[in-house]
Amino acid sequence: MTTALLFDLDGTLIDSDSLHAQVFAELFEPRGVKIDFAYYRDKLHGRLNFDIFSDLCPGEDARSWSDHKEAEYRKLLGTGHPNMPGTLELLDLADEMGWAKGVVTNAPRDNGEAVLAALGIADRFDTLVIGDECSRGKPDPEPYLEGLRRLNADAAVSLAFEDSPTGIRSAVGAGLKTIGIRTMLSDAALREAGASASVEDYADPALKHHIDQLKGLAA
Repeated sequence: MTTALLFDLDGTLIDSDSLHAQVFAELFEPRGVKIDFAYYRDKLHGRLNFDIFSDLCPGEDARSWSDHKEAEYRKLLGTGHPNMPGTLELLDLADEMGWAKGVVTNAPRDNGEAVLAALGIADRFDTLVIGDECSRGKPDPEPYLEGLRRLNADAAVSLAFEDSPTGIRSAVGAGLKTIGIRTMLSDAALREAGASASVEDYADPALKHHIDQLKGLAA
């Protein structure tokens, strides 16, 4: 069994929530439904698209809505996007330590691949786990359990990074110590969801304590 770093995607490896909120707002404005950033943060953030559109469009094809929404998101994303501060340095450290690296997301596969390509880090990860391709998506632990299985990793000597309560519950449920990323939520909100701690991003000096602790456990 090995040590692994497991990352959520949106809001964790890429600061993309404003793009997602914009797409939702544009999709539902013609229906007279106002979706502002606060609504996105409180009602939609971190959830599976199928569940979102089943709620917002009852009786309609939730899968078709989801596909359309994500296609619009990929148009806004474009071909290049900045990494979260400190990401490349953390991935370099993982390589030096021989730690496995995976992405675990509720985003559809097309998005996962497009985002990692836009960030220029698609080749830095050993696996990409998609919630929709598991028996259950986040907040169920299954996606993180699948990530650990694929990486032959031990949750007790691994670490997860998440930005939403849904994702935190999934990772913690899989036995992973989870660090919250304060892209959208406060330290208090992330800890309330189950995060052991929170950081601004991967360049936050507060992360060093948790990485040093992981090095000790993995030794």
